[in-house]
Amino acid sequence: MSGRPGSFVLGRAFASVAVLAVVGTARAEDDLVAVRAELARQSAALEVLQRAQAEREKTEQARERALRFSGYLQVDWRVFDQSSVDEVNASTRAPLNQDRFVLRRARLRADAERGLFSGAFELDANTVNGAQVRPVDAEISVRAPEREGSTWPTAKLSVGLFKIPFGVEVPERELARPFLERSTVSRALFPGEDLGVRLGVRYRFADLTLAVMNGHPSGDRTFPLLDPDGAKELVGRLGVTAKLTRAVAIRVGASGDHGKGFHEGTPTTKDQLVWRDDNGDGIVQATEIQVTPGSSATPSDQFGRFAVGADARVSVSFAPGFELVLSAEVMRAENLDRGLEPADPTGAGYDLRELGYYLGLTQELTAWGLVGIRYDRYDPDQDAHELEPTAVVPRDRSYQTLALLGFVRYERARLAVEYDHNDNALGRDVNGKPTTLASDSLTVRAQLEF
Repeated sequence: MSGRPGSFVLGRAFASVAVLAVVGTARAEDDLVAVRAELARQSAALEVLQRAQAEREKTEQARERALRFSGYLQVDWRVFDQSSVDEVNASTRAPLNQDRFVLRRARLRADAERGLFSGAFELDANTVNGAQVRPVDAEISVRAPEREGSTWPTAKLSVGLFKIPFGVEVPERELARPFLERSTVSRALFPGEDLGVRLGVRYRFADLTLAVMNGHPSGDRTFPLLDPDGAKELVGRLGVTAKLTRAVAIRVGASGDHGKGFHEGTPTTKDQLVWRDDNGDGIVQATEIQVTPGSSATPSDQFGRFAVGADARVSVSFAPGFELVLSAEVMRAENLDRGLEPADPTGAGYDLRELGYYLGLTQELTAWGLVGIRYDRYDPDQDAHELEPTAVVPRDRSYQTLALLGFVRYERARLAVEYDHNDNALGRDVNGKPTTLASDSLTVRAQLEF
């Protein structure tokens, strides 16, 4: 009996050791499984990070060496134009017929980007005034470095040939504009592109653009893309974009322009002897001889000019493909007309005050079409007057246009029809008084982007 208690105790000890061994083994296996799971999770997370880094590097490399080509064609058929005449201009020999097919724009554009630097070059071919090819955009840009998550403003500096940053319609690309051409006031005050340097800064909902330019754009009637004097033009716009609701967005801005215009001087002329055969007998008589005295040369001169403007654009999205856009812009200028009736206060004897504006509305009709209406008015000389038999009376020289637009589109092709009702004071009635010159027109445009 004495050996049984010892055996019992020994058995209990061996059993306890066995139980502990089994429990320890189970815990070790659980720990090993947990470690393996953690390693697998970390490995998967590391793989995701590596793929993301590879994608970023690939994107950066593509961004550094990106070279993109694009372009579009616009062919117009002027179905009728009330001012068209089957004649030629006696002084310029240019045809006065406007009822014709016209290659309005054939554009080819190249954009390149490498690191912080980028460049753009765009050529235009057209037959508006005969076949011609010209650059419409050629600029070199450098942007400020951007850091992920940074709250600092973004900035970009460009130099070269580009659109004038005044208002919304002037710098807007032709493809983005629904109407066939810009309003009369935009074409008169800011005709085409100009050379200079431009700084663009964007911060959250605000953007500021400032440019120093020659002041003689490509559509200038006197010195296109040239600079006859050393004065430069300062032009810029401050804009704000806001989302009022999920369906309503608004964009407003204010613009300014300040510079110098150029009045060309005259050369020295000599005295001239003129014979006018008043009676038509072919015989020189003393009473038919006149002396035209010469004149001294006059130096060229400069004159001040400026413009201020305000613009607003409201878009309402009722549903996808049914966006309504309301736009308005007003410009007040002095001595700035360069494209329609070139302003020269030195020759006119007084400063020419110019005022213009437009109101537009467009409505999308699904993804296949759009309709729009726009009214614009431009007065090149608010102080214009003329002499009547008994007094000097004011004269309204304003241009007014009501444009009705509709187009259908498919992918990158578009077919547009626009009717323009034009009012102006370029005509004369039977009594010699100013009257409207009939110049309504209907234009059909085919457009393809590639």
